[in-house]
Amino acid sequence: MGDHHLKAATALSTVAPNLTLDEVTALAIHLYGINGSATPLPGERDQNCRIETADGRRYVIKISNPSEPVGVVDFQIAALDHIARVSPGLPVPRMVRTLDGQTRGTVTLAGGLTATVRMLTYLDGVQILETPRTASQRRSMGTLLGGLDLALRDFSHPEATHDLLWNVSAAHRLADKIDSVLDPSHRALAQAFMQRFNDHVLPHLASLRSQVIHNDIHFYNVLVAPTDHERIVGVIDFGDMLHAPLVGEVATAAAFHMKGCADPFEGPAQFVGAYHATLPLTGAEQEIVADLMATRHLITALITNWRAARYPENRTYILRHNPAAWEGLAQIADLSRNEARDRLLKEIK
Repeated sequence: MGDHHLKAATALSTVAPNLTLDEVTALAIHLYGINGSATPLPGERDQNCRIETADGRRYVIKISNPSEPVGVVDFQIAALDHIARVSPGLPVPRMVRTLDGQTRGTVTLAGGLTATVRMLTYLDGVQILETPRTASQRRSMGTLLGGLDLALRDFSHPEATHDLLWNVSAAHRLADKIDSVLDPSHRALAQAFMQRFNDHVLPHLASLRSQVIHNDIHFYNVLVAPTDHERIVGVIDFGDMLHAPLVGEVATAAAFHMKGCADPFEGPAQFVGAYHATLPLTGAEQEIVADLMATRHLITALITNWRAARYPENRTYILRHNPAAWEGLAQIADLSRNEARDRLLKEIK
């Protein structure tokens, strides 16, 4: 295992901070001068809380995993500031500065480790997860992601190429996780799709467009208006952002749309069609986007299986996408590569 892979694995195998709510409240006062009640929010690697003041203002305070390099946090902060400048209409959080005008602070955890702290504005809305899926909603998500990627197209940062296991274009590094899959049918699926990635995707990735991408657009990270589930009012959680092939962004997001329709390709095709209308995919990208959609399911299954075994106390949250990932792989396995590609791209004009 190379040094970069070791660092990526460490980020997913270090326990998240666990400050008490009183400690989080005190931290918000000390760093930001904001006095409010703290409520826990879900998180895989970091500790996240909502801070609500007496007059109803709400914020998100993030205490980063102590293994997270400060430069990566700065990369995420800079990306949000960039989006606010070049595309202020996009519904993304805004950074809140500390009392002394800094973009972040620090806190010392039990045991002496230091963690980075940042605060963002809280976006009101309903997670798409909690709403009925519709074709209009899927197309809205595709259009929005295309706009977000256009906003990030000219953004660069020294830490943008940091290593991350949740990088669909680096799936081959997870091959050693296949042996830990206990179900024989699942293990066979994983082996088959890892081979497909190595044979048909990996050799072409270096020649494709790359840029900074969100890399985690799914139903937990997109918010819609409570009374209009087709109107997107928030995109959150930029923690998996990195510089990577653009087609991986599309495939990653499309994978989450396979559930909810009799035809598992109907939703992804609607999403990809809308994305393409906003930010067109090249011919080479179109050739492998279905392969990469399967690869996203593959890495989801492998990483969550591995992490759930290490953190049983957070098992439910970690495994929330695991059943759908295996189901998606099984559905794609019944098709040839060309059939999967054509069905995914059927709404591209």
